Amino acid sequence: MRYQTMEFGGVDIHIRSLRDNQQFLDVDQVAANLGISSASWPLFGIVWPSGQVLAHLMFEYEIAGKRILEVGCGIGLASLVLNHRQADITATDYHPEVAAFLSANVLLNAGRSIPFVRTGWGDPQSLLGEFDLIVGSDLLYEHEHVDMLAGFIDQHAATSCAVVLVDPGRGNHARFSRKMISLGYSHSQAAPVSVDYLSQPFRGQVLSYQR
Repeated sequence: MRYQTMEFGGVDIHIRSLRDNQQFLDVDQVAANLGISSASWPLFGIVWPSGQVLAHLMFEYEIAGKRILEVGCGIGLASLVLNHRQADITATDYHPEVAAFLSANVLLNAGRSIPFVRTGWGDPQSLLGEFDLIVGSDLLYEHEHVDMLAGFIDQHAATSCAVVLVDPGRGNHARFSRKMISLGYSHSQAAPVSVDYLSQPFRGQVLSYQR
């Protein structure tokens, strides 16, 4: 494990994460039975640059009166920031270890419990309901994720909904944006204004959708 403190203005968010992306512990092959390989197993437990960008966006985002969903939350940095702001935040991820890490990090930050649902984008319709703001980071790993993610977001988007995704530039976001437009969303994208909190240059985009 690795413990670190991330600064957001005058606010410290404490994180327990995996030490690095070489860690692996799949007791009783729970993850393997869900189709999660040993190579992809640790990806949930790392603080990635895209996740930091999303968390910084959420530190200042207008959240009053919004029901918010983080999709593919992984270590859940954005959810922890929103929880600190007393937002109505629900987190989801497919990985079986996420719930335990999220709970531990909520305790580290003396926050309220964050509702969490383990679900996949292609699972049958869940009981999550609808949200006013849906956020996520570094989600479009594979070509086939485009339709699945767009469908999952559309399933849980309220009649009036904003979607904010941070993509590091894996090559699938243009097709995803076309899919979202076909579902009735407007689209814009831009590089984050400032990423001086990152140790490396960030070449990704903030993808914004609205309906």
